[in-house]
Amino acid sequence: MKQTLTIVCKLNPTPEQAQKLDKTLVAFADACNYVNGTVNPKIKNKNRIQAETYKEIRRQFGLSANLAVRVCARVAANRKVGNPVKSFKPTSADYDARIFSYRAKDQSASLSTVDGREVIPMVLGNYQIGKLEGHTPTSATLCKHRNGLFYLHIQVKDEPPEPIDDSGIKGVDLGRTDLAISSDGERFSGKEVKAKRDRFARSRASIQRKGTKSSKRLLKRLSGREKRYQTWVNHNISRRIVDSAYSANQAIALEDLTGIRERTNQQRRSKTERRRSNSWAFYQLRMFIDYKATAKGVPVVLVNPAYTSQTCHGCLHIHPEEGKSYRSGKTFECGHCGWKGDADFNGANNIKRLGGVVTRLESASLLSCSVRDRVTG
Repeated sequence: MKQTLTIVCKLNPTPEQAQKLDKTLVAFADACNYVNGTVNPKIKNKNRIQAETYKEIRRQFGLSANLAVRVCARVAANRKVGNPVKSFKPTSADYDARIFSYRAKDQSASLSTVDGREVIPMVLGNYQIGKLEGHTPTSATLCKHRNGLFYLHIQVKDEPPEPIDDSGIKGVDLGRTDLAISSDGERFSGKEVKAKRDRFARSRASIQRKGTKSSKRLLKRLSGREKRYQTWVNHNISRRIVDSAYSANQAIALEDLTGIRERTNQQRRSKTERRRSNSWAFYQLRMFIDYKATAKGVPVVLVNPAYTSQTCHGCLHIHPEEGKSYRSGKTFECGHCGWKGDADFNGANNIKRLGGVVTRLESASLLSCSVRDRVTG
């Protein structure tokens, strides 16, 4: 099954070409706002939107035929998301095969603008050149980033590699004290992330008290900086986990943490703990692991997180008394076999065992039996 890969390529337009790109982005955004304000908000079908507005888009905004079609598609897609934008900004425009093409011979892009077709040089690294080689991309998004530079986000269809012949499972437990810990003993501490997030929170609280326009601009910059840092951390962790699994011919097992924020927010906690929990970017980390693993042919399985933190991975025993657990903070001490160690490492090994069941690498689940006995006993 083919996967869509987005290649971000920097454009190097002349000053005259840059003006044309700016005019095109403004016209595209103005057309989107016109369509959004003209067509009944309940209409979400791009063909119906196009039938009502296509001629007027061409007449008012000077867009080519296919750019006008992309405007209608952009508005239709926006109306189908959970929180649609109310106003479109001149920061991006969508292109298809008729108004965009990649020219490998001179590493340039041919784009339609409101002032005609332009061939614009691109600044490509070895990664972009390698990913574009042998492909004829049929869609792209022209973007103007905050630094004022133009980029082309090119979508290509890529065949994922054949799945590796996995001979084992790597269980990975995601958390806050340790952002990730694997059943092989790999540990990625969250101490530095926690310290940085707390520092950002103190800065935000101090700036918010001022309430000035400049303070609001500063808050926006701080928010972007914090998100970029967390993304950088998650990229590094996910790459190391996937590379390790690939080298060892292992599949990766993760807990399915869907809905965990809603469940944890029902618990009584301090304001600080609530903030720390809600800023935990576990879903992004899981998505990064997923797509990096797909690119390398490493299977990823999700397991039910129930009892993974309460069961001893050594003897598969759960505390016999209702409401009690062998786990205390980051320490797990089994009262049945005596095993004592890191609670998240214990959980990672339970996730590994359940992952083996899901992928049929084990014939039976002793953990499931223990859980069943615990529930019914």
